[in-house]
Amino acid sequence: MPTSFTVVPVETQGEERQRDGQLREEEDEDNERDRGAGDGIARESSPFIDCAELGRGNMYEGKNMALFEEEMDSNPMVSSLLNKLANYTNLTQGVVEHEADEDSKRKEVKGPRMGTFIGVYLPCLQNILGVILFLRLTWIVGTAGVLESFIIVFMCCACTMLTAISMSAIATNGVVPAGGSYYMISRSLGPEFGGAVGLCFYLGTTFAGAMYILGTIEILLTYISPSAAIFKVADVGEETEAMLNNMRVYGTCIVILMAIVVFVGVKYVNKLALVFLACVILSIIAIYAGVIKTAFDPPDFPICLLGNRTLSKRNFDVCAKFTESNNETKTTPLWHLFCDSSLLNATCDDYFSLNNVTEIQGIPGIMSGVLTDNLWSAYSEKGSIIEKKDQPSVAGSEESKMGGLPYVFTDIMTYFTMLVGIYFPSVTGIMAGSNRSGDLKDAQKSIPTGTILAISTTSFIYLSCIVLFGACIEGVILRDKFGEAVNGNLVVGTLAWPSPWVIVIGSFFSTCGAGLQSLTGAPRLLQAIARDGIVPFIQIFGHGKANGEPTWALLLTVGICEIGILIASLDSVAPILSMFFLMCYMFVNLACAVQTLLRTPNWRPRFKYYHWTLSFLGMSLCLALMFICSWYYALIAMLIAGCIYKYIEYRGAEKEWGDGIRGLSLNAARYALLRVEDGPPHTKNWRPQLLVLLNLDNEQLVKHPRLLSFTSQLKAGKGLTIVGSVLQGIYLDKCTETQKAEENVKALMGVEKTKGFCQIVVSPNFRDGISYLIQSAGLGGMKHNTVLMAWPQSWKQAENRFSWKNFVDTVRETTAAQQALLVAKNIDLFPTNQERFTEGNIDVWWIVHDGGMLMLLPFLLRQHKVWRKCKMRIFTVAQMDDNSIQMKKDLQMFLYHLRLNAQVEVVEMFENDISAFTYEKTLMMEQRSQMLKQMQLSKNEREREAQLIHDKNTASRSAPAAEASVAAAVPEKVQMTWTKEKFVAEKHKNKDSNVSGFKDIFNMKPEWENLNQSNVRRMHTAVKLNGVVLNKSQHAQLVLLNMPGPPKNRKGDENYMEFLEVLTEGLDRVLLVRGSGREVITIYS
Repeated sequence: MPTSFTVVPVETQGEERQRDGQLREEEDEDNERDRGAGDGIARESSPFIDCAELGRGNMYEGKNMALFEEEMDSNPMVSSLLNKLANYTNLTQGVVEHEADEDSKRKEVKGPRMGTFIGVYLPCLQNILGVILFLRLTWIVGTAGVLESFIIVFMCCACTMLTAISMSAIATNGVVPAGGSYYMISRSLGPEFGGAVGLCFYLGTTFAGAMYILGTIEILLTYISPSAAIFKVADVGEETEAMLNNMRVYGTCIVILMAIVVFVGVKYVNKLALVFLACVILSIIAIYAGVIKTAFDPPDFPICLLGNRTLSKRNFDVCAKFTESNNETKTTPLWHLFCDSSLLNATCDDYFSLNNVTEIQGIPGIMSGVLTDNLWSAYSEKGSIIEKKDQPSVAGSEESKMGGLPYVFTDIMTYFTMLVGIYFPSVTGIMAGSNRSGDLKDAQKSIPTGTILAISTTSFIYLSCIVLFGACIEGVILRDKFGEAVNGNLVVGTLAWPSPWVIVIGSFFSTCGAGLQSLTGAPRLLQAIARDGIVPFIQIFGHGKANGEPTWALLLTVGICEIGILIASLDSVAPILSMFFLMCYMFVNLACAVQTLLRTPNWRPRFKYYHWTLSFLGMSLCLALMFICSWYYALIAMLIAGCIYKYIEYRGAEKEWGDGIRGLSLNAARYALLRVEDGPPHTKNWRPQLLVLLNLDNEQLVKHPRLLSFTSQLKAGKGLTIVGSVLQGIYLDKCTETQKAEENVKALMGVEKTKGFCQIVVSPNFRDGISYLIQSAGLGGMKHNTVLMAWPQSWKQAENRFSWKNFVDTVRETTAAQQALLVAKNIDLFPTNQERFTEGNIDVWWIVHDGGMLMLLPFLLRQHKVWRKCKMRIFTVAQMDDNSIQMKKDLQMFLYHLRLNAQVEVVEMFENDISAFTYEKTLMMEQRSQMLKQMQLSKNEREREAQLIHDKNTASRSAPAAEASVAAAVPEKVQMTWTKEKFVAEKHKNKDSNVSGFKDIFNMKPEWENLNQSNVRRMHTAVKLNGVVLNKSQHAQLVLLNMPGPPKNRKGDENYMEFLEVLTEGLDRVLLVRGSGREVITIYS
């Protein structure tokens, strides 16, 4: 059935709501009349509509959607969703993350938005073409030669073109709000990469502003008004230093002035952008017009050469040693510069005397064939004289001083990689279109088209200018950075038509505009990062004026820009910003490659002309260019980005943006899981992968937090840890409790620094829930191999849900699953992570071989600072037939091969008669068990009966008269738990007894003979071993003990608990260890 709906305009929504309210009231009245009418069936009897929610149901679109009323609470109608999308407006990145408050903030739709040409192409053109083209490109061509310059420009342009392709794919994969490259990288690679690269891009943009300002001052002081210099040249050789100081003073003034302009009104900057762009375009047109003019009428810019050396014409006009007038020979100002007097017989510079002064045309024209001379590079050291190749020259005396002579010197040492670093900023600016995505009519169409066209245009301009400069201008002029040989004119200006001033004025305004644009864009980028909240220490820069202008961010930007100004050299600042831009471009390519390779379902760019190989090529090219430009700057930039990355990872706010790095992690995890699925790990790689079973109280809080403390001490962040617990009930009824329990457990894991996963299982039966965890926790090869649990202290109390039956079944299941089991007794006495043992022992009682678990656990514990200062002692038990001396030697040798430091002791436990105490203990245990089996009572009645027996036993010890009444049912010596004092008292009771005491024992002997002899032997072992352990390890910080297995016959499970209780009586901290049946430690490397 076709559905028709109306998208309500924004400004009429309030009226629509009022009309909707009136209609709903009328519908309510109609519904009241309808109830009970017609067929007599009330409306609320419908299985889908609840009478209590009828009023709320009327909120929805009529009655057609009644079936979906429950879903509408959380999911909007399609019509509502489309209405929101139709009125979607791009908001400043970081101001509002989602569209939560858009309904209240939506305004009238703006006028016609910008298309591809105005919105993307021209801004990119303006940002790409700039200061380097006018001030340094001719110098790069002259120094590197046409061929190598072509390679430099081609590499840089290829880098930006590949980046633009990757950027187009990302930009067309959904709506890109304002924020440009930062938004794309952060949403594609995650907050850590986004923050790190976003801040690097911010620093790059800020230093670009410094570079443009330095270019502005260079044009002003070198080509427009040299007399405006504050620092004058006092001595020869101080020209460079004076120029740098002038740069610093003027640069500081201009950056403050520009900051005031940006602060007062950024709208004026945007309005002047077209004016600045027009200056750039006119200047380029003037260059091409000048090139065409040189074909038939080259301009007259003569160059004066002495031999093959270029002379600076700032201090003389006539290019000759002397002139003749009225048959009289007169020396020229040039003679005065090289000789000590104006006389013809004066002492002159040796090279000046030996070589002639010649004059050649600086711009011979495109038809002159000078291109062949300019094909090859002419790199030089700092302070070298610019010389013309193939020009005749006679070498003078090497002792002659160059300083003070009017030669044109090179100001810096030149080489290929340095030129790459200086040139690369001239191809940056490709993000200008994506930064304006909020103002575009169709961003997904305009950004790829406009950006790629702009790069193609600028690449053609740069490459053609290289060839044309090399074909039109003399090489010595090209290498003359500041135009000293052509009367201080801008070199590219000498080529322009109709006048060099077109280029000078155009480049001056274009650099001013570019500087203003940088000071406008950089604070907004910083503000976007700050408002995202991923870097806590810069959040203050998210604040600004009432209208949203980033005041604090502007102040920081001006401060960083001033650092670039104080460097004062355009050639030194350019490689710095090259690093930051290259790093940004590298991660744009990485983002595209990762998304493409992962094939995430949301990766559906409208721009189809991309491939992951192109992105990887662009990324590799960016990385190579970083190290080509300056390896130490590259390392510093990567270090800065790495520090920011780790800071965000450690302190930053957690954001889930569906980024590619998370997808990459999932893919890597899947690959690793498939790899480790092949089989069990080698013994050398074995470590306890723990499943920690926690008990929760009625408030879903952990009963024994120390169990997690012990886990972190045992694991130290290594391997797998799964913290599990069971809630009893039905999952549909326990959803809320499950979430609360999981939050509480995760919070405690964070406090205890337990790195791992949490898994809460809801089961109708507590016993089955534990079984589910043991069977199914983990995934693939990342499954637990060890279960850690606390000893059930109140196992004799039937109301304890983790009763002895559950405990014994858990022991059996871990054995069946071939998993190790660790049981911590008296867990609440175990140390926290903040405690430190300064002394003491970790005692290991090695009774049976369990695969080496007992040896490995103390070693792992002693890696943690809590147990680090404890010493390890190993005890083993020798029987009657064993050679205890040889056993000790063998054990010491075994530990030596295991590389474990431990004190070894062999304890001799000889066979002797079973004591009366053991028989009595066994008798009490069996009678208690028999009583509970015979009483077919309900659970509550059984609890009351056990308590009654306990009370009677207590009364029998205090009242001798009551002893006879209960003697037939229960012996007088029933004790639920034996302390050390009781144990010693009972053990030595026979020695202090009188003759009647012996008679009582003798009278009980027939009952002893009826005992299960297996239970008697087991109890005898528990009593004897407990006495030995108490004797040696009572004051140990931790005792590790082999845990005996449960009986095969399940009828004796409660006896098993009693054996373990007796075995560990009197010890503070005990860890019962039951191995998995496989070797976990080896002597081999």
